Amino acid sequence: MNDYTKLSIEYANQRNYLDDLFKVYPTIPEGIRDMNENLWKEIEKAFNKRNNIDLLKSLLNLDLFPIKDSYVAYLKRDSSSIERNPETVNRLCGRLYEMGLEDIFSKCSEPKETNRQIGPLFKRWINKKSLGMQPVKLEEFLEAKGNAILDGSDAEMMSFAKKYLNYKRNKGLDFIGCFNGKYVIGEAKFLTDFGGHQNAQFNDAIATVKVRNVKAETVAILDGVLYIKSKNKMYTELTKKLKKYNIMSALVLRDFLYQI
Repeated sequence: MNDYTKLSIEYANQRNYLDDLFKVYPTIPEGIRDMNENLWKEIEKAFNKRNNIDLLKSLLNLDLFPIKDSYVAYLKRDSSSIERNPETVNRLCGRLYEMGLEDIFSKCSEPKETNRQIGPLFKRWINKKSLGMQPVKLEEFLEAKGNAILDGSDAEMMSFAKKYLNYKRNKGLDFIGCFNGKYVIGEAKFLTDFGGHQNAQFNDAIATVKVRNVKAETVAILDGVLYIKSKNKMYTELTKKLKKYNIMSALVLRDFLYQI
């Protein structure tokens, strides 16, 4: 098994892993969503008048619709479909009237889901000099004589890797650095649970670490449930099928980078 994968598993199972990981991914729920005052007045008016069409149209203008329903996205993307589908409108509005305005407001102003906030946190952590240096923009990165980390968006990093490192995937990157004369590229993921979307995130990072003929060391910077010793798919693949790849926690990434 890769030394840093092994170290990551040991860290997660023997030390205060989650306490330390919170420094990388401080997933603090945001406050309630801002509500447009004028739009909310329109919602109240339509609700009190039991005007189904106006109520639905106004609510669809909010960032978060108060009901989870498979047909809402279609109505939001094609507003003309509201008039053409009165039974769907009546069904949804019946649920809204049953909820009441107070509950509707509460649902529409709920904080963003924590997992939607995770994406930028790894880069914020790096920008705090957590790896020993301040990331730099492309021009300075290209001119650097010693160790350096590129400061750029996922797309900018992908563009750099394609141009200079023979990277072929049409997928953005979370990390590009140069240490001891070697380029390092990778993706960072915080896998909060098993199954579904999280498995897809895991597979996405593994696809990056497996890329061939790239002029760089590839690394999957993974954290979360994959290090729990169990029969789950992630841990099994990590310890059985992926032994030769650089897969590790963000918490041991610094040690990896300075020794390559």
